[in-house]
Amino acid sequence: MITLTGFADEISPELDVQLDVLESQGIRHLELRSVWGKNVAHLSDEELLAIKGALDYKGFSVSSIGSPIGKIGVLEDFEVHMEDFQRVVKAAHVLGSRYIRIFSFFIPEGENPGDYRDEVLRRMKELVRVAEEENVVLLHENEKDIYGDNAERCLDILSSCQSPNLRAAFDPANFVQCGVKPFTEAYPLLKEFVEYMHVKDARFADGHVVPAGDGDGEMKALYQALLERGFVGFASMEPHLAAAGPFSGFSGPDLFVTAVERFKELLEEVGMPVNSSSKSNC
Repeated sequence: MITLTGFADEISPELDVQLDVLESQGIRHLELRSVWGKNVAHLSDEELLAIKGALDYKGFSVSSIGSPIGKIGVLEDFEVHMEDFQRVVKAAHVLGSRYIRIFSFFIPEGENPGDYRDEVLRRMKELVRVAEEENVVLLHENEKDIYGDNAERCLDILSSCQSPNLRAAFDPANFVQCGVKPFTEAYPLLKEFVEYMHVKDARFADGHVVPAGDGDGEMKALYQALLERGFVGFASMEPHLAAAGPFSGFSGPDLFVTAVERFKELLEEVGMPVNSSSKSNC
């Protein structure tokens, strides 16, 4: 069973608009990446408490913290970055989120990712160590140009760290943009680690992001396989239909709704049930 959630800052920077649009689509969770133009890693204690109050008042929960952790160069200062990570962990605790999305560090352009494997794994294991201490689960997203951008290196990270506190956030569009077939090539390698889905599709021809099922992300096959395995978890809308960049994306209210409606149609075609409760056991 799928529980719908989404990167609400793709709707608007304003929290009230984000929640109104999600509510209109029957979605009672959000993946918190930014509010009021501020990334979650830079929100003050007062802002976090204000967000928590607004969510509680309207009956919303945070499915994951959409953090920027690991979205720096592999040669950049990791100790400074760990300060942001501690801030993100605090946000997860304040907002009641079990999950935190992370990345595995940008590789210098034109260089062999394998040359940086040891440093990537050192950093990832340190993040996992903190996650285990803090009782949160890190979700590694397969972002383009980081170490774990293809299926083999994602598997390397997840297998080398080997922790229940590090799982995979599976993003079909990002795999397509790296020349990887999401269901045919990536899912068979990573399925035992997949605990969270990002709803984003793209085309091989130009890398352009499109609504779920309209690209080469093999979305129907993916969700059919998830249904057959009895998957219970979040599917997070990340449409990127108006703008897409290395650190954020934007769709606006209308295109976000279009993306949700298209995804619901795809789930109906597959026969995947959707959890309509405001609470989730995911």
